[in-house]
Amino acid sequence: MVQTSRRSAICIRPTVKNIAPKALRLNFYVSVSYDKAMTKPSPQKRSLKTIDYQTLATFRYELRCFLNFSQKAAKKNGLTPQQHQALLAIRSAAANSMTIGELADRLLLRPHSASELTDRLALLGLVERTPSELDRRITSLHLTPKAEDILASLSLAHRDELRRIRPLLTELLGNLD
Repeated sequence: MVQTSRRSAICIRPTVKNIAPKALRLNFYVSVSYDKAMTKPSPQKRSLKTIDYQTLATFRYELRCFLNFSQKAAKKNGLTPQQHQALLAIRSAAANSMTIGELADRLLLRPHSASELTDRLALLGLVERTPSELDRRITSLHLTPKAEDILASLSLAHRDELRRIRPLLTELLGNLD
């Protein structure tokens, strides 16, 4: 990571795109994150009312409740929360597959941690690794039918829970205006 100032950071990471038989083309994307906490808001926006604190506290509480629901649902299906997140990330990717590096990025993990997570999922019969025909260094991750069934069950439960709490979250977010 190249630090340019206290307010912004520029990350340059290679991604593999359109692998040609004779050459591996790398595209770079630049991710710029801006730390809004470092900026000073105008004086009228700096003051918060009791309702603002109550809204933020309630919103965070509801997020924790949803995460607790998610963890319990994953455990009920024999998965850790991180394994559930990995299955969901792989299923939601283009062509229902992704590389270990992409999984690491998606789950905010280091590549070796994502590789270990993938190993555990493969041992459970939930993920298959398929080496690229063009570049053997690249491995695609695919869900097995067993993983698809478990993930479908979990996703239906999560969608229902989000639909249940949507009115409350919408109200809370509206209070922030």
